[in-house]
Amino acid sequence: MSTPVELDDLQHQLGSVLIGAGTLVTIRTIEGLGQPPLRTADVEPPGEDGLWLGTDYYSGRTLRIDAAITKSGDFAGVLDQLAALQDDADTAAVRGQGGTTMDLRLKFPGRQTRVVHGRLRKMNPDVTQGIHGYIPLDVEFQAQDHLYYADEPDSASMPLGSLTEGGITFALMFPFTIAGEASAIARPGYLQVDGTASTWPVLRVTGPCANPSIVHVGSGRTLTVQTTLTAGEWVEIDTRPGWRTVLRENGGSAPLAPTSRIDEFVLTPGLNEIRWSATDPTLTSTLAVTWWPAYKAL
Repeated sequence: MSTPVELDDLQHQLGSVLIGAGTLVTIRTIEGLGQPPLRTADVEPPGEDGLWLGTDYYSGRTLRIDAAITKSGDFAGVLDQLAALQDDADTAAVRGQGGTTMDLRLKFPGRQTRVVHGRLRKMNPDVTQGIHGYIPLDVEFQAQDHLYYADEPDSASMPLGSLTEGGITFALMFPFTIAGEASAIARPGYLQVDGTASTWPVLRVTGPCANPSIVHVGSGRTLTVQTTLTAGEWVEIDTRPGWRTVLRENGGSAPLAPTSRIDEFVLTPGLNEIRWSATDPTLTSTLAVTWWPAYKAL
């Protein structure tokens, strides 16, 4: 995974193209940065005043960018820039199958770079002033969910035998103290998750082992993969919206146990405990957890 380009304040990136401050694409405004659209289940009760408020769900965030390409006197240059802005969206990797996305990276003063995942839905130019090197743009980017994500992921690795380490050594010397916070003893399996919203992790088990089972202790959610891995083989559970796959290193899939809910296995902001088990007499298999901190607002 390559390191993302560092963005300046008010400079953004659509796919691989930089836009905003210091680029050929000036931005007048970006709409849709606040509360995302809602899908409500409100009901008007018959025969009485008021409204019964049902469950609310957020739709995917829609960002609208009022922009313009400016390159004085260079009609060909602004058309080349327009083509570049459309290029990343027009690939099999983005639009060739369901669930795949491209990134819109946003950098505002006082904030780290935030990322929304989605697809380009509109790139409408007005070329009437193109001869002067100026093309206004109406851009619409449809995100797959309502959240903003950190630019780069966090990760942790846990050996299968980690829970057997440590313990109490006798004879005890009094007085002794038991740490109340897991982070105080740096115990494997505890993840400090930044952000303000729950986020979906990518979990990779590397063999040799059979039937690995991963538990998020706080919620009790468990994912069990019914497969056998030899040394060096792996299975990856991607719980992210739009993906939600269980894939082997050879490109094939692996089944989850019927009780496993991949859509509900999330990490919450703060300290999370992950435990896992598998059949592995060698105790050499490992679990790698990767996640992108998520934010409800910029």
